[in-house]
Amino acid sequence: MTGQKSRAIYVVAGIAVAGVAAAVIFWRHSSTQVATAAPPSVPVVVTEAAQQDVPIYYDALGTVQALNTVAIRAQVNGQIISVDFRQGQDVRKGDVLAKIDPAPFQAALDQAIAKKSEDEAQLIDVEKDLARFKTLVLRNAETQQDVDTQQAKVDTTKATIDADQAAIEAAKTQLNYATISAPIDGVVGFRQVDIGNIIHTNDINPLTVLTQIKPCTVIFTLPQGDLAPVREAMLHGTVSVLAFDQENKQQLAEGKLLLINNQIDQNTSTIQLKAEFPNEDERLWPGEFVHIHILITTRKNAVTVPAVALQRGPDGFYVWVIKPDNTAEQRPIEAETVSEDLAIATKGLDAGERVVVDGQSRLDVGTRVAIRTPNPSSDAVKQQADKS
Repeated sequence: MTGQKSRAIYVVAGIAVAGVAAAVIFWRHSSTQVATAAPPSVPVVVTEAAQQDVPIYYDALGTVQALNTVAIRAQVNGQIISVDFRQGQDVRKGDVLAKIDPAPFQAALDQAIAKKSEDEAQLIDVEKDLARFKTLVLRNAETQQDVDTQQAKVDTTKATIDADQAAIEAAKTQLNYATISAPIDGVVGFRQVDIGNIIHTNDINPLTVLTQIKPCTVIFTLPQGDLAPVREAMLHGTVSVLAFDQENKQQLAEGKLLLINNQIDQNTSTIQLKAEFPNEDERLWPGEFVHIHILITTRKNAVTVPAVALQRGPDGFYVWVIKPDNTAEQRPIEAETVSEDLAIATKGLDAGERVVVDGQSRLDVGTRVAIRTPNPSSDAVKQQADKS
């Protein structure tokens, strides 16, 4: 009996030892599989570095100004008998804007003409007397002194006629001033004097204000450091200028740089510039604030990447480049940002290489990546959140 119990104990002990050994072997095998399994790939969004011509712009904030602004005032006093424009109307140079009662000025003109006719008749009379005096002096029937006196009367009458002609011209001018015409092309503003009112040359308020907005100009400032590149661009020809709305999203007009002011503001270390725009569609309005982009130069065949691909480290810019085996490489490069969306890689990157634009935070050198397609809807939500 004792021998049988001993054998049973040995059997149970053997089975237990075998189980433990099997468990150890299974655990070691599982651990080896876990240790040798490849780490999961990191999902990233990539794009290829492109090669293209890139325009380089300087940005500024400017104010639209009318090319010409004229306060329409009366040049003679009188009663307004007609207003021949609509407020906000486009008018051409020479168009009649208003009329002042011409009756007093016409009467003055008629009087000046009559006075000249009277003096011309007087001239004929004194010239005949002078002719007779000259004949009589040859016969010793008249003195030379009387002849000279008569000659003076003739000369005086001629001078009077010249003055009469000047008075006629002045009366005509006054009569012409009774019709108020547009001195330039432009848009009329509010009417500030109504029909029937007496208008004066020294009135504080003008009849209206005429503004020429086609073409128009934009005044803006740049830092003093930008002066040299702008002048260099002007030496090479016409410098293109773009005007955008206040949100800097929609282009309103394209024009050219007209001039650089002749001195730098030492208080702000800035320089004023003026650009001119045809403004045929009247999308620019005097007093409006606009964003200005000045085309300084164009980089030919530049290697470009999205600005979001640029990462800044302690030694400067770098990008994550995806090698042909789909592993990540941290590549230091020299770059400059052109806009919120674009950057130029001046050194360290070739066109066609793949760079990461989303998912950089999870990368390390040699990390294997899985290229994913960006989700337009999620990207739009992200951009909207960034704006908010």
